[in-house]
Amino acid sequence: MGGTNAARWVRIPVINMSFQTSAFASLALLVWLARWLAKPRDFALFKSLYYPLGAIALTLIFILPADFSTTAIIFGMTFILMIAAGVPWKHLGKIIGIGGVVLTLFILIVLAFPGISNRVDTWKSRIVNFGTSDSDASYQTDLAKMAIAEGQLFGKGPGKSVQKNFLPQSNSDFVFAVITEEYGLIGASGVVLLYMALFRRFVRIARRAHTKFGTLLVLAAASGMILQTLVNMGVATNLMPVTGQTLPFLSAGGSSIWMTCIALGIILSVSHTDVKKVVGKSAQSQEEQENAEAHV
Repeated sequence: MGGTNAARWVRIPVINMSFQTSAFASLALLVWLARWLAKPRDFALFKSLYYPLGAIALTLIFILPADFSTTAIIFGMTFILMIAAGVPWKHLGKIIGIGGVVLTLFILIVLAFPGISNRVDTWKSRIVNFGTSDSDASYQTDLAKMAIAEGQLFGKGPGKSVQKNFLPQSNSDFVFAVITEEYGLIGASGVVLLYMALFRRFVRIARRAHTKFGTLLVLAAASGMILQTLVNMGVATNLMPVTGQTLPFLSAGGSSIWMTCIALGIILSVSHTDVKKVVGKSAQSQEEQENAEAHV
């Protein structure tokens, strides 16, 4: 990995493997935050949030110079956790305001000292390209839209996509456009419905968790997949600027697949624990009923 991506990846020479550090950092931060928020806290006081906000800010400061989209998604995930934990909206508004001020200051500093980060120009070009119809500036999104349009209703068939040969990152960032070209509107709609069913299941597991920590842990693991899916599909359909986020379960990649599998393991662990508790309580109540009948 070189150029603008060098800071976002770490290579392990012994096993000849590279991984994206922000993916591991985000999951570790969210699990820790879920644990912290699950304990009894007095959220009425804003100063009670200083400690977690400091940890979040420290993590995002290291990720922001190299990857703005991941920083925004992590911020969104922490925001979801705070909502679920019961943090008052007046405090959440302050957090958004502070985040906006910090981001503005960072951009101004980078513009004044370009050597700090080489990614600001990339962010700027992507935002500008998103609002322009210039074919040279919107090369990726134009190819993605062509792939979606050529898919029509039933698609060209598995493996018969033409635009994947020209579309950059066709197996990761724009995989949804390739799926639409090969399987058409029907296949793409089926994929969307499958994601909706999966996310609905995540919400049910979170609501059925017997502890606040279990609920927040499921939300911490699931929110990243949900936001990544929305962003990836939004980019492929030209509803959002190009960000470089993968589509969970379908995009090629190493770190993203590992993190998705770990997140699923966390969710299944909470679900399995809750099922065991329900079965245990049911068996206990049945045994008590049988003992009562025996005494009668």
